Amino acid sequence: MRKIKEINTNMSKETFNKYVPLFLLAVVMLWMKTYISQKTQFKLDVEGSLQELLLFINPLGSALLLLSLSFFFKGKRKYLSLLTIYTLMSIMLYANVVYYRFFSDFITLPTLFQTQNFGDLGGSVATLIQPTDILFFVDVLFLGFLVFSKRVQKDTRNFKTKTVIPVITMALAISFFNLALAEGDRPQLLTRGFDRNYIVKYLGMYNYALYDTVESLKSSSQRVLADGDNVTEILNYTTSNYAAPNEKYFGAAEGKNVIYLHLESIQTFLMNYELNGEEVTPFLNSLTKDDNTLYFDNFFHQTAQGKTSDAEFMLENSLFGLSKGSAYITKSQNVYQSAPAILKDKGYESAVFHGNNATFWNRSEIYKSFGYDRFYDIESYTNLEDGDMAEYGVMDKPFYEQSADILETLPEPFYTKFITVSNHFPYAIDQELTTIGKGTTGDPSVDNYFQTARYADEALEQFFADLEESGLADNSMIVMYGDHYGISDNHNKAMEQVLSKEITPVENTNLQKVPLFIYAPGMEGGVNHTYGGQIDLMPTVMHLLGIDTQKYIQFGTDLLSKDHKELVTLRNGDYVSPEIYSIGDNFYNAKTGLPLEEDQLEEAEKLQQQGNYKLQLSDKVVNGDLLRFFTPEGFTPIDPSDYNYQTPATEEVE
Repeated sequence: MRKIKEINTNMSKETFNKYVPLFLLAVVMLWMKTYISQKTQFKLDVEGSLQELLLFINPLGSALLLLSLSFFFKGKRKYLSLLTIYTLMSIMLYANVVYYRFFSDFITLPTLFQTQNFGDLGGSVATLIQPTDILFFVDVLFLGFLVFSKRVQKDTRNFKTKTVIPVITMALAISFFNLALAEGDRPQLLTRGFDRNYIVKYLGMYNYALYDTVESLKSSSQRVLADGDNVTEILNYTTSNYAAPNEKYFGAAEGKNVIYLHLESIQTFLMNYELNGEEVTPFLNSLTKDDNTLYFDNFFHQTAQGKTSDAEFMLENSLFGLSKGSAYITKSQNVYQSAPAILKDKGYESAVFHGNNATFWNRSEIYKSFGYDRFYDIESYTNLEDGDMAEYGVMDKPFYEQSADILETLPEPFYTKFITVSNHFPYAIDQELTTIGKGTTGDPSVDNYFQTARYADEALEQFFADLEESGLADNSMIVMYGDHYGISDNHNKAMEQVLSKEITPVENTNLQKVPLFIYAPGMEGGVNHTYGGQIDLMPTVMHLLGIDTQKYIQFGTDLLSKDHKELVTLRNGDYVSPEIYSIGDNFYNAKTGLPLEEDQLEEAEKLQQQGNYKLQLSDKVVNGDLLRFFTPEGFTPIDPSDYNYQTPATEEVE
C-alpha cells in the first residue's frame, strides 16, 4: 500500500514538474505582454509610484487565474486548453489596442452586439493595423510551438483538485490585494465613475472585461425590474431643472420646416482656421457672421462609444446615450417621445436621409421607435459613379444633390435629418476632388482631415444653394451640428503643431467642442458664447418652433433660456463650465488652465455630483425603458409596427 502511494506521489510530482514550468512561462509572458501594452498602447495617465505599481501587477492575478483553468482539463487537453485560453486573452488585448487607436476607449460587452456594423468598418480598421502588431502574437506562436512540438515531453496524467486550489487561491489573493490598493488610491472605484480608463489603469484589461460584463448584465436587468414608481424621481428632477423659453426667440421658427445637417467629425477648431493661409471651411465661416444664423462656439459633444448614433440619440430625445455600447443597438425597442413624434402631433412629416445601408447602426429599427415616417437609405440614390462613393456611403456632394430633389417632393411642414459621411475617419478622398492641400504634421489622420473637411464644407454650400433655388430655404430652420471629434487625443502631438500650442488637459477638453449653427430667415442671429451640449439641442429647437417642453422628460435645457445652467456634463462624468473644468480626478480653472485653488474645490465637487446625478437618472430612463410608464398630456405614443422602410422611400412619396 505504501509503495502504491509512493508511486502515485512520484507520478504527481512528475506531472507537476513537466506541466507547471510551461504554465508559469505562459503566465509570465501574458503578464509582461499585457503590462507593456497597457503602458505603451493606452493613454491611462498613470501618476505616482502606487499607480505604476498597480499597472504592473494588475495583469498578474488575471493571467494566473484564467490560465489556471487549464489544470481542470484531462490528459493532453490541458496543454491545448492552455494555448486556447492564452490565445483568446491575447486576441482580447489586441482588439482593445486597435479599438483604442481610434476611439480612445475600450471594447465593452454591448459593443460586441454591434458586429452588424463591422462589414462597413473594414477599411477604417485596416488603417489602424500596424506592421509591428505581429509582435502581439509572437508569444502565441512560441507557446503553440512548445505545445505541439514532439521535442517537448508531455504528461497525460491529471492534476488533483487539491493541487490546483493553491494556485487559484494565490491568483485571487493577488487580485484582491490589487483591488484593495486601488480602492485606497481611488475610493469607490467600481461605483462612482463612468470612465473606463480608470478601471483599466487600476485593475487591468482582463478584470475590466469581467467588471464590464457584470455591469452590462445589471443594466440589462433594469428594464425587467422597473415600474411606474421609478418615474417619480425622474419627473421631480426634470421639472425642477426646466428652463423656460426666451420670449425673444420662443416661436421664432414656428411652422417652419426643420432640416438637420449632420456635420460628420467637424470640430470647432476648424472654424476660421487657415491652413497655409487658406480657410479650410470658408462656407461655415461665413455662416458665423450671417444675420439670420445663431452660432454657438462653446458647444460640446457628449458622445461615448455610440459616437454618431449617440449624437443622433441626444438631439432626438434629450436623453444621454449609454456609457457603453449604443442605445441604437441595444435599446431600439424602447418607448421614446422623440422629436418626430412630438412634431407629428403638430402636422409635421418626418424623414431621414443617409447614403449608407438602412441597417447600419440599426437605424432601420430605432427610427420606427422615434416615429420617422420615411427613411431614404443607399437604395434611394441612383446612377452613382465610382467617385461618388465613400467608405461609409455616398459622398456628400452627390448625396445632397439627389436628396435635394427628394426633399422638394415632401409635404410641408417637414422635419428632416441628413447624415453625411465624407468627413469620416480615415479621411480618404480622391485627390481629384480636393481643393486644398494636406496638412504637414506627418500624421496621416490629421493631415488628410483638412481635405475632407473642405470637401464637406463645399457640399454644404452647394446644398444651401439648392435650397434657396427651390425656395425651401425661406421657410426652413436649418440646424447644423458636429456629431463628435474627428481627431482623437491619440493625435495630440500632431494637433500641437496644428494649433501651435501645448495640448494641456483643458486644451484637450476644448477640442471636444463641435460647431452648432441654427439658421432661420427672420431670426436674429449672432455668435452665442453660452456653454451647452448636444443634450440641450432638442429643447432649444422645440422652443424655437413654439413648442414648450415642460411636460416632457428631457435632460437638456434651452440654450437661449435665461434659466439655462452652463454646466455641460460629458458622458464619462467629466464636466465643463465657464469657470471650472472637471477632467479625470482633477479640477481646473477654465480660463487659465491651471489646477483649481483650494477654496473652489467644494463648489467644483458639488457640480460634479450634480452632473453624475443627471447621468444616472438619464441611464435609469433608458435602461429601464421608463417612458413606457409616462405619457405627457396631448402626446400620441408611437407604435413602431406602423412604420415600414422596406419599400423604397422614393416610391412612397405621393
